[in-house]
Amino acid sequence: MAESVESPKKTAITPRRDEDFPEWYQQVIRGAELAEPSDVRGCMVIRPWGYGIWENMQRQLDAMFRATGHRNAYFPLFIPLSYFAKEAEHVEGFAKECAVVTHSRLEADTEGKLRPASALTEPLVVRPTSETIIGASYAKWVQSYRDLPILINQWANVVRWEMRPRLFLRTTEFLWQEGHTVHETEAEARAETKQMLDIYERFVRDHLAIPVFSGEKSESERFPGAVQTLSIEAMVQDRKAIQAGTSHFLGQNFSRASGIQFQNREGKQEFGWTTSWGMSTRLVGTVVMAHGDDDGLVLPPRIAPTQIVILPVTPKEETRAAVFEACDKLAKQLHEIRYADLPVEVEVDRRDLGGGAKNWEWIKKGVPLRVEIGPRDLESGKVAVSRRDQPTKVKELMSMQEFVSRVPESLGSIQHNLFERAKRSRDENTRVINSKKEFYDFFTPKSSTRPEIHGGFALAHWNGSREVEEQIKNDLKVTIRVIPLDDSPERGDCIFTGKPSRRRVVWAKAY
Repeated sequence: MAESVESPKKTAITPRRDEDFPEWYQQVIRGAELAEPSDVRGCMVIRPWGYGIWENMQRQLDAMFRATGHRNAYFPLFIPLSYFAKEAEHVEGFAKECAVVTHSRLEADTEGKLRPASALTEPLVVRPTSETIIGASYAKWVQSYRDLPILINQWANVVRWEMRPRLFLRTTEFLWQEGHTVHETEAEARAETKQMLDIYERFVRDHLAIPVFSGEKSESERFPGAVQTLSIEAMVQDRKAIQAGTSHFLGQNFSRASGIQFQNREGKQEFGWTTSWGMSTRLVGTVVMAHGDDDGLVLPPRIAPTQIVILPVTPKEETRAAVFEACDKLAKQLHEIRYADLPVEVEVDRRDLGGGAKNWEWIKKGVPLRVEIGPRDLESGKVAVSRRDQPTKVKELMSMQEFVSRVPESLGSIQHNLFERAKRSRDENTRVINSKKEFYDFFTPKSSTRPEIHGGFALAHWNGSREVEEQIKNDLKVTIRVIPLDDSPERGDCIFTGKPSRRRVVWAKAY
C-alpha cells in the first residue's frame, strides 16, 4: 500500500521562506503593498503602507534624538566635487557609488532630441552622505569653544549607485537620517558616538522588537575616513546579518579637511572632534525579514501604521447600517486609548469587498489586531479578535467591553512575543566556534546548486589579521560583523592562525 504524503499547508505567500527566501521577501513586500520597483533602475516607489511604517520610525527616532539635545536642519542635495577631494580616504570609499551632475539645461538638437546643453564649471556629486557639505557650514559656524557642541540631525534622501538593487535593502536612492556633531574634546565626541549607538540599539529592540549584537567594526569594514565605526547587527530569518545602524567617531579628520577650527579655553586654535551616525529605510526590510511569515508581513504594534483594523461583516443589506454603526462606535472608543504613550491607530475597512478578501489583505499587511463584527455579534454583544502573532485561523470571542479594556495589554503582548520569538531564533542560530573546520562547515551549505538556509552568527577568536579577514570573505562570503565592546573579553587563540586573540568576534554572512 502506497504511503500517503501530506500536502504542505496552503499559505498566502508563495514561495515559502524555506523554499526560496529572497523570492519570499519580494512577494511579502508586494503582498503587503510596501513598495515596488520604479521605472528608474535601482530606485523604488514606497507605497503608503510602507511609508507609514517609515514615518512611525522617523517620528519615534526623532523624539529620541531631541531628548538628547539634537535638532534638525537641512543641507544641499548637491556637493561640489572639490569638497570630496579634500578628504582622500572618504572620496576613495565612495567614488564607485557616486552619481555626478555635469550639465544644466536641456536643448533640442537638429533631430528634436533633448540633450544636456551647458557644462557646469564644477561637477556636483549627488550626496551619498553629507560629511563634506555639512563640514563647510560648520567651519563658518564654529569660532570658539563656546560655539560647541553642535548637535544636528538631517532627514534626507541620498544616492549611492547600486549595481544589484533589492527593495529597501539596497536601492540607488534611499531615505535616512544622518546626524553630524562637533565637540570640544575627543572624550566628548567618543561619548556621543557611543550614546547614539545605544539609542539605535534601544530603538531597534524596543520599537522594532529585534535583538541585536553591537560593537565596533574591523578596520576593513570601517566608514571611509572614520577613526572608529560602531554598529548594531540584526539576524533575520535566513540567518544572515543586516547592519541596522552605524555611529562613527571621525576624530579630527573631517575637521582638518573642512577647516572646522575653534579657539580653545587656553586661547589656542584647535580642530573640532566630529561624529556622524545614521539609520535608513533598510530598517523596513529588516522588519520584513525578521518577523514576516509565510502569510505575509508581521508588524510590531509600535511601528504599525494601523494597529487595529475593524472588519464589518455585512452579508445582508438590512443589517449593514447597524453593523457599520457598531464598528464606528467601537473605533471611537479605541481612538481614546493610548498604547506606548500614543493614541491607538484604528481603521474601519468599509470597502465593498468580500470578508475573506479583506481579512487576507490585512493579514498580508501584518496589522497586529483584526476585529470582526457582524449581525450575530451585535446580538451577542461579542466580537471576534485575531492576533497577527498567532495562527491566522485562531479567533477569540469576547465582549466588546472586554476587548476595549484589553487593547493596551494585547498590543504589548504582541510586541513582547515578536521580540522573544526573534531573540529565540537568533540565540538558537548563534554558535561558539573553536576550530577552522567547524567554522567552514557552519557557513557551507549542503547543496551548492540550491543552497538551503544555513549558518548564523559565529562567535570565534580572531587575531586581528586583515589577510585572514579577506581570505574568509573570499572563501565563504563571511565577514566580521562586530567586535564586541565588553570590558572583560575572553582571551584565546585565533582559530585560523593559532596566534593569540584578545576576544571572540561576531562573524556572519550579510546583506
